[in-house]
Amino acid sequence: MKIRGGAARGRTLSAPKGKDIRITADRIKESLFQILPEMTGCRFLDIFAGTGNIGIEALSREAKTADFIEINRRHALVIQSNLERCGFQRLSEIIIAPADRGLQILADKLRKYEVIFADPPYNRGLADQVLELLDRHQLLPEGGILIVEHSRHESCNERGSFVLSNRRTYGDTVLSFFKCSPGGTN
Repeated sequence: MKIRGGAARGRTLSAPKGKDIRITADRIKESLFQILPEMTGCRFLDIFAGTGNIGIEALSREAKTADFIEINRRHALVIQSNLERCGFQRLSEIIIAPADRGLQILADKLRKYEVIFADPPYNRGLADQVLELLDRHQLLPEGGILIVEHSRHESCNERGSFVLSNRRTYGDTVLSFFKCSPGGTN
């Protein structure tokens, strides 16, 4: 797994051993960053961060900051190591917590992000729950972008202030893009 673009292009990232992590494939990551607007100056949040692969890619492409929420302490240590390897540790915060608690911590800090990426474990009904949690915590301002990576076998539908703007399928993986809109789908 390598950084595909920007300042850290070509750097190899570490991944924890074992089968308890699913890493976003390089071709999906490349497609994601071709679809997203330029990262320069944006604040990025990576939820269910795993290795930090996506958030670190955003930093490499000149995101101003990238924060990470990861429940697994061992994975969080890998994220920290990957940030250090790329020289981005000062541009990031890693929150070791379940997604709901991590989002509450960020909301309490009054954080806002232009782009949020969530990659919950597949086929557990978490894709739709992410939209509910983010709608409740309001970390994404109007016009902000939420991307949820999920299995094609599970739903990920418009909720609250999130309006579907794009959906791409890559084998079993789907990237659902939502825009934050004040009227939303209420």
